[in-house]
Amino acid sequence: MDGIAVSDLTKVYRVHERDAGLAAALRSLAKRRYRDVRAVGGVSFEVAAGEVVGFLGPNGAGKMTTLKMLSGLLHPTAGEARVLGHIPWRREKEYLRRISMVMGNRSQLIWDIPAVDSFLVNQAIYHIPDAQYRQTVSELTELLDLGALLNKQVRALSLGERMKCELAASLLHQPAILFLDEPTIGVDVTMQSRIRQFIAEYNGVHGATIILTSHYMADVTALCRRVIVIHHGRILYDGGLEDLVERMAPFKLIEIDLEREPNGLDPGRFGALIRHDGLKLVLRVPKGETPAVTARLLAELPVLDLSVEDPPIEEVIDRVFQEPGSA
Repeated sequence: MDGIAVSDLTKVYRVHERDAGLAAALRSLAKRRYRDVRAVGGVSFEVAAGEVVGFLGPNGAGKMTTLKMLSGLLHPTAGEARVLGHIPWRREKEYLRRISMVMGNRSQLIWDIPAVDSFLVNQAIYHIPDAQYRQTVSELTELLDLGALLNKQVRALSLGERMKCELAASLLHQPAILFLDEPTIGVDVTMQSRIRQFIAEYNGVHGATIILTSHYMADVTALCRRVIVIHHGRILYDGGLEDLVERMAPFKLIEIDLEREPNGLDPGRFGALIRHDGLKLVLRVPKGETPAVTARLLAELPVLDLSVEDPPIEEVIDRVFQEPGSA
């Protein structure tokens, strides 16, 4: 199998607990008290080869624990997983050569040397032939615009520049599976867009399977047609991003630019008034009533411009967390 198959994957940590104070500390030396913490509780899903899937959830939901098990960094308490036909926690060399993990808040580059020297370290680790290494570096340099960065000390790079070099270092061995954890964290909007574009192009060129976690929903909407939502270690939703919006957001947002202030008319009577900033209004309207409300707005208000949109995906995900039974 070239993709990912997960069945009832579970991770439980045994955590030592004690009360505060010196007496409690001394008692714990003789008799320790433990509590089981279930980080991931029986998750199951499949990801096809070449698919890009968003893996979403709040902090502590179990996202990183799941990805660490799939990358072989953690051994599960129970359950099974196959990635590229391998059992990840066996950490077979053939498996490790075909995956990569990029964590936005961790660095694999060596701080005091140029980025290109860290690339050479990875070439040696993965036994990349010289010709393939040169071709891949050339390709990544062009796609990520790294020309001016490769010979700079890593400590002298901005966060956005470092993230581009981190991505390149992780892809030198052309992995078939890519686990991306917050790849655009802390970088400006322009750099976020460029990193998203690069990830999409890499997926298109190499057919890599990608699981992406991010708190920036723009990353998810730009790259993923399918999302898996996890909360308290359990999957709440697994399906299309558009279907999630359709099922969990039974309303539309109508944004209106007025030509002038309406005389004696309360815009709030057309729907829930979300924002009123001068001549700009945002109304929330039940989805089924949107056509009729739009017609009334155009007929009764001095409308200069009007647009109808789905709610932000962040709001949709929040509804999934609040109403798990409805997903």
